[in-house]
Amino acid sequence: MSVDPNPKDKKRLPVLKIKGKPVGRKERFAMYGFFSVHMLIFGVSGFWFAYAGSDVGVLFRCMHGAIAVVAYSCFYVMLFGLDEVKWMFINAGLGILGIYSQIGWILGQFGRKIDDYSTATHVIPFLYFILYTFLFRQAFIDLMGARENAARRRKVEILYVIISIVVYGGSDFLRR
Repeated sequence: MSVDPNPKDKKRLPVLKIKGKPVGRKERFAMYGFFSVHMLIFGVSGFWFAYAGSDVGVLFRCMHGAIAVVAYSCFYVMLFGLDEVKWMFINAGLGILGIYSQIGWILGQFGRKIDDYSTATHVIPFLYFILYTFLFRQAFIDLMGARENAARRRKVEILYVIISIVVYGGSDFLRR
């Protein structure tokens, strides 16, 4: 699967393709379902290793998580293109406060605080959060039918940012 970087109609956005043929809506949602479940399993295990109070060392946590993060990142480049993945990491850098509030809220549900753990402990769960929210954004773009329509995509991206701010702000408020 690849992204056509130069669509014929410059007002339309790149199209996801497999072997030169556009990927249909049904196939894209099957892909989102597969990756969502697969990443949830690995993300939960990484979260468990990081925060469950187990005696799993930092080296093992980093190796376990890094292998998955690199593999998912490679799949994302193949599926969505390098530019989309580049923006995933740029947006993650900008959204670290949102991620911090979400992880803090989740830990708060178990009577724990984010500050109770070292920075190294948070690296892999934060990376999983980045990968998972990227997948949700891509699915949201497709669900709203905005992948190949630049005008619609702009509106959908604004809606996505608004929803994200409400969720992050609400969870940070609930955490305190």
